[in-house]
Amino acid sequence: MKELMLGNKAFARGLYEAGCSVVSSYPGTPSTEVTEEAAKYDEIYCEWAPNEKVAMEVAFGAALAGKRSFCGMKHVGLNVAADPLYTLSYTGVNAGLVICVADDPGMHSSQNEQDSRHHAIASKVPMLEPSDSAEALLFTKEAFKLSEEYDTPVIIKMCTRVAHSQSIVEKSERVEVTKEYEKNIQKYVMMPGNAIKRHPFVEERTEKLTELAEDCIFNTVEMGSDEIGIITHSTCYQYVKEVYNDNASILKLGMVNPLPVKLIKDFASKVKRLVVVEELDPIIENHCKALGLNVNGKDLLPITGEFSQNLIAKCLTGKVPYSKSLDEELPVRPPVMCAGCPHRGLFYTLTKNKVTVLGDIGCYTLGAVAPLMAIETTLCMGASVSSIHGFNKALGKDSENKTVAVIGDSTFMHSGMTGLANIAYNQSNSTVIILDNSITGMTGHQHNPTTGYNIKGDPAGKIDLEALCHALGFERVRVVDPYNLEECDNAVKEELAVDEPSVIISRRPCALLKSVKHRGPIDIDKDKCVGCKMCMKIGCPAISIRDGKAQIDKTQCVGCNVCTQLCKVGAICQGKEEA
Repeated sequence: MKELMLGNKAFARGLYEAGCSVVSSYPGTPSTEVTEEAAKYDEIYCEWAPNEKVAMEVAFGAALAGKRSFCGMKHVGLNVAADPLYTLSYTGVNAGLVICVADDPGMHSSQNEQDSRHHAIASKVPMLEPSDSAEALLFTKEAFKLSEEYDTPVIIKMCTRVAHSQSIVEKSERVEVTKEYEKNIQKYVMMPGNAIKRHPFVEERTEKLTELAEDCIFNTVEMGSDEIGIITHSTCYQYVKEVYNDNASILKLGMVNPLPVKLIKDFASKVKRLVVVEELDPIIENHCKALGLNVNGKDLLPITGEFSQNLIAKCLTGKVPYSKSLDEELPVRPPVMCAGCPHRGLFYTLTKNKVTVLGDIGCYTLGAVAPLMAIETTLCMGASVSSIHGFNKALGKDSENKTVAVIGDSTFMHSGMTGLANIAYNQSNSTVIILDNSITGMTGHQHNPTTGYNIKGDPAGKIDLEALCHALGFERVRVVDPYNLEECDNAVKEELAVDEPSVIISRRPCALLKSVKHRGPIDIDKDKCVGCKMCMKIGCPAISIRDGKAQIDKTQCVGCNVCTQLCKVGAICQGKEEA
């Protein structure tokens, strides 16, 4: 049966058809939907793990027990999971273990543009890379076979365009697979004496996989004109096909680690000019150069950003297909926090008090943009908590009473706890604010250990943040409502003033949660409004100025009443509770 599917949904279908039994992931755009779609199959146990490292270790445990398993993450998540990955390469698996990593060329929703192929090369783990939804499904099924045949985890690299575009797939029935678990200390206990014996196995496996790469279903040749031969992969293949059609010969690499040798040399011998088209780093290009081939690549194409049909046409042919643009440029629409976002009041308070704010990863990172401009650093998951300790240790009294770290509830569970333990253990006078909006907001509302619900929305174990912070060594832990500006102001001033570590939990559910009951939209008394624009300082998208007066977009307003607390002339009328 054929169906139009997103790449991520097709990946999940591949998990189902391959007989995958256990899925553990951490949400991260553009990989999130793979696990969300897999959770719709009753035959697959699915969960959100606190972080990617835990997810991969869960998947390893399931594979060890004899059930096919999977873990998914975005590219920066593989950094977190690199610790188990590199040793998993040594131990190998029992039942198949497949890992999805989704890269984000163009950084649509990421803090860097790293190329995950480096992890595959460094860990000596095979990597497959589909170019559309049909291949996402097929490669997933084949990856489990590879994993079991070659005793290795297998990485499938997605990218934003393949993950979030649709194409036709052919569905099949599920196949159940179970392996018996056998005790094998030499294979699975990676103490030095055992690990050193596994390294030669890894090298031999790489040689065998390289031989496989020479003639396999993942790597295909399409001979057209011999004037130019293009070696490409993933979504770049689709762009190349649109630009050249049959006017070029194409070697599409679906297995990007290890790369073939004879196949590439043979292809190169049949064309007059050789070009590599790959997003981000010149990994295929450098491989070709190491083989002694004369090849173009990053001398013609950019090393940064996302490719497109027009970009490839311009760089390789000098001609851009006809297109029509608007006479006027559209106004820039910078991303902003949603109307009623609970973080807005807290960030306004921090800005008003001229507090230095070390930030973290989440939708609250938008606290860095105008007009709030509260957040001054964003590095990686959990870094705010660790960084403030170093910041205050370096500057001491000069920063302790005017610097805070902010971190979301999901991010805190991911990587913030250890940083908080470090503050308590090594004693810096640091104030950490946990922005508890009762959900993982940045990736589309996934539950986490603090929400009390699992991936299916069923009741689950719930972490008590206040008790956890106390257990980690903090005496001062307080909860505030970010909709109450006076309460936030007092809490920030008081905790910064004390000479000991403290935690403020800013607690209010995300305004977009279906379970949240909102107030009615607020009103503006135009006669009282003096056009002072105080209400504009919180950056709410529901508030604008027209004809010198404030106005409220009632289709967006949720009646949070933060703006009413800013209006000194009483022009903003408080919303009423909905019945």
